[in-house]
Amino acid sequence: MAGEWLTATANTNMFTYEVAPVFTLMEDIILSRMRAKVGWTGGDGILVPGGALANLYSVLAARYHKVPDVKFQGMKYLPQLVMFTSEQGHFSIKRSAAIMGIGTDNVIQIRCDGRGKMLVSDLESEVEAALARGCLPFYVNATCGTTVLGAYDPVHEIADVCQKHGLWLHVDGAWGGSVLMSNKHRHLLDGIERANSMTWNPHKLMGVPLQCSAILLKDKGILQACNSMQANYLFQQDKNYDMGYDTGDKAIQCGRHNDIFKLWLMWRSKGDRGFEDHVNKVFEHAEYLRRKIKGREGFEFVVEKGELTNVCFWYVPPSMRTLQPGVERDQQINTVAPKIKARMMESGATLVGYQPLGNLPNFFRMVISNPGVTEADLDFFVEEIERLGRDL
Repeated sequence: MAGEWLTATANTNMFTYEVAPVFTLMEDIILSRMRAKVGWTGGDGILVPGGALANLYSVLAARYHKVPDVKFQGMKYLPQLVMFTSEQGHFSIKRSAAIMGIGTDNVIQIRCDGRGKMLVSDLESEVEAALARGCLPFYVNATCGTTVLGAYDPVHEIADVCQKHGLWLHVDGAWGGSVLMSNKHRHLLDGIERANSMTWNPHKLMGVPLQCSAILLKDKGILQACNSMQANYLFQQDKNYDMGYDTGDKAIQCGRHNDIFKLWLMWRSKGDRGFEDHVNKVFEHAEYLRRKIKGREGFEFVVEKGELTNVCFWYVPPSMRTLQPGVERDQQINTVAPKIKARMMESGATLVGYQPLGNLPNFFRMVISNPGVTEADLDFFVEEIERLGRDL
């Protein structure tokens, strides 16, 4: 919070080194440290307001890397570009395609298994099918920490496909990337060092105040080459310092809020160990909730052994517990979570999201990211669902 207040007090733009020298160096240091956690030496990156914008940067960089002339000549003379992401990936990948003129129809959604993880065999088939159609595949998005189930796509296997076909591999770790801070859980991102770029949102699992997201790249120079306009009224090329510190020329934005100070100050305060304890604690809370629900009458898991801190489950009221599995049962259970959620809002005691997924009826999605949550809070949460839904 102190970082938030001081950031607002300074009210400093981040587009050139001379305007914000200390904050520019803070950003350089922190992004270097984040890339080191990924397993990269060198590389590049920039802080952005959110994961959707970070994902857009990744598509821009990947397209420029594949067809650099697109910056000057546009898309007119190119074959149809094609991108790939899982059917449970974030919507911002498709929106990036829409923004960039690639088109949402050219974002191929890859099927997932029952745990929400991308099926690499389907990815391989879709890449080959796109090539057979005369298209130009250039980008694969692997989601590490899907929004609903918290699943991690298999990065190593996806990287093999990308290496075979010369595709840019982006890892959307907006939600799940912060497991890199935990020695206990970083195995979920095995293979991340093989990616070309990564989205990482410290304002999610690490608890940094909004907005604080990063787009990280394995190689230096692509962001600058892709986005730079070298406007000489702002980014003079004969300044008396390294022009690489004028980050505004590699950003989509020009003016940019000084969000880095919040992350820098928090990292200085907590250290690697503090963030590791933070991440481990929320995983422990999620596991406690799973144990609480497992075997409890009326509660059924969507995925019992979730990978992240997303705990997804149905509550089945007593009146529906004798129904046989099938369409009628699903239709009735589909109405339960919305009704309980409405009662939660009216009572004001607790609040949790719900959603369907594919053909599955509505279920609750409890996501734990606050280490201040206690076991007593989670006990109350479960009991409150029972109280509000018992008569349905």
